[in-house]
Amino acid sequence: MDILSLFFIFIAIELFETNWQKANSIHGILLNNYKVYRYNIFLFFLLNFSFIYSIFLVIYLQNNSFWMLSIVGIKFLDIAFKLNIMSKINENTPLEDIMPNIRIGLLFRYTNVVIYPITFLIATNYFNL
Repeated sequence: MDILSLFFIFIAIELFETNWQKANSIHGILLNNYKVYRYNIFLFFLLNFSFIYSIFLVIYLQNNSFWMLSIVGIKFLDIAFKLNIMSKINENTPLEDIMPNIRIGLLFRYTNVVIYPITFLIATNYFNL
């Protein structure tokens, strides 16, 4: 499969992941994640499919460059951070004690749809930099 096809699949996965978590604030996103986490932790991992896809890309393309591994690393830290927050919510810690409630605008919500796929193109040397 060519790099451009993998790139567009990456965009589609990021759009899916952003839209199932969609909310107007950080607390809303965390509560959407918590609903899935409480229902089934395996479903939580499956719905964070961009992490799985990133690992697939590293293996499929045999690309373990800094840029590719940084995508996987940031995705891993994102899931680990969310799981930490989910465990605190499970212990009945109020969200206000965990982090402030920041409003999410349209630009901020879809930033990952731009950043990760472009970083993927850089990692695969698509631009011949």
